[in-house]
Formats: sequence, C-alpha cells, structure tokens
Amino acid sequence: MFIQTESTPNPATLKFLPGKEVLREGTADFRDADAAREASPLAGRLFDIPGVTGVFFGYDFITVTKDGPDWQHLKPAILGAIMEHFMSGQPVMASTAPSTADDEGEFYDKEDAEIVVTIKELLDTRVRPAVAQDGGDITFRGYEKGTVFLHMKGACAGCPSSTATLKHGIQNLLRHFVPEVEHVEQVS
Repeated sequence: MFIQTESTPNPATLKFLPGKEVLREGTADFRDADAAREASPLAGRLFDIPGVTGVFFGYDFITVTKDGPDWQHLKPAILGAIMEHFMSGQPVMASTAPSTADDEGEFYDKEDAEIVVTIKELLDTRVRPAVAQDGGDITFRGYEKGTVFLHMKGACAGCPSSTATLKHGIQNLLRHFVPEVEHVEQVS
C-alpha cells in the first residue's frame, strides 16, 4: 500500500492520502484522544502516537495535527499506523460512532431560509472542495443579522491563515453572490 502525503497551509497539519475511500459520507474531526478511541479504531491508533493532537477524516484523505516533534519523526509512525489499519480490514469508524452530520446545531431565522440555502450551496460547490484540497472542511453553523457563522475543521482548525481565508476569501465570495451577507465569523 502506497500512502501519499501533502503539506497543508497549516504547518502543524499534514494530509495523508491512502489511495482509498476513508469516509463515504461527511467528515469526522477528533481533537480528543478518548473520544477518538471510542468512535474510530483508526483515529484511536493515530492518537496513540506521541505528539498527535488532532485527526480529521474526509472522503479520501486523513489529516493529522501535531504539537511536538517535527514531521520527520512523526511521519513514519503515522504512515505505519494508517497502513496497518487498512491492511487489518477494520472499519474506519466504529458502528456505534456518534453522528457526524453537518446540520446539527444550525441556527437561523425561518424568514432567512432562502438566503441560507444559497449560502450552503455556495459553500458546498465553491468553498468546501477547495478547502478539502488543503486537508480541511468548513461547515455552515448559522446565519443571523447579516453574519454567517462557520465551523472550520481538520487542517483549517488552528491554521494561521484561516482568518484570512474567512475574511478575504469566503466573506468576499458570499457578499458577491448574497448581498445580505455582511460578515463571516468562525465558531467552535
């Protein structure tokens, strides 16, 4: 099995491409070792590596966030854990894993439903594919009084350039297509 790696705009996060499907639908973001072990055998295995602080699954990629050692020391252990997992035939997610649905906890006024549909469509067709290339994801959380609230995951969470991505990229795009949008804010 050959696993490719790609750097991301976040220097603390590296993208791993195992050459096969990781998650068929949605994404999964783990920032806590105990929750990761409960929800995913693969995420648990990755958190067992000293220095790993975050694991994110997309359709065909895994991003790993570190805090300590440089990638030169961590990368071989991560590659080994990913390879061993896929060779074992175990599922990526435990069957009892919590839902990773993207629409949980959304908030907006019913009168703004048409605006929200447009915002979500723009995010799904123009923003999320580009962000996935960098090993992350951005999901809609809410809309209120001209402000769009987004949740950044994977390589995007904690990335030094995430504020610029939000304010200059996504905010400008949404303002262009949806004049009602005035601001874009990040939520946890």
